[in-house]
Amino acid sequence: MNPFSLIRPMAATVAVMAVTATLAGCALLSTPDPVQTYRFGGTVAPTPAAAATASPTQVTLRRVEFPEAVEGDKLLGVTGTETAYIAGARWVSPAADLYMESIENAFAAQATRVRLIGARELTRSRRSLDIDVRTFEARYDAPGMAPTIVVTARARLLALPERTVAAERLFTVEQPATANRVSSIVEAFDLATRDLNTQIVAWTDASAG
Repeated sequence: MNPFSLIRPMAATVAVMAVTATLAGCALLSTPDPVQTYRFGGTVAPTPAAAATASPTQVTLRRVEFPEAVEGDKLLGVTGTETAYIAGARWVSPAADLYMESIENAFAAQATRVRLIGARELTRSRRSLDIDVRTFEARYDAPGMAPTIVVTARARLLALPERTVAAERLFTVEQPATANRVSSIVEAFDLATRDLNTQIVAWTDASAG
């Protein structure tokens, strides 16, 4: 499947929806194209590293922020100033939810000096981790070419209860897809997310003490 040939510009999608709504009263809707669902950032293998400290620093993870265009279940493609969603593919859950799960898994498997406290835990901590994902897209240099997945996130480590910034860093990962196929693009999203999470875990380990 060539995802670029099947992407639907956002404005065009709105127009198609309007036409469909007009015709709905006089004709049966055709069967929609099948959509395959995918996920990223699944189970993370433990990193062979130094043994975890006996008294890790407790760090509370706040809800990760995603741009509105990519926080849902659609895969965004970008060519120059044009944006479009890749047709026939969806994330199995909203991307923001999948990422929250992936970063929690990464800390559980790789952190040695901190213990991440999830949103459902009531444990108090001296540090808070804010992650703001700013870019999460498949970037095309030209139509038909294999895209590069670009993921950018700002991480801030805050000291509690004052919420003063103890450390801050901007992370950027670029992961080329091996082909202009949905399966290759999804694999590149997964690799980029894992790389980003590994960097954030290592940075937090080094900064939270």
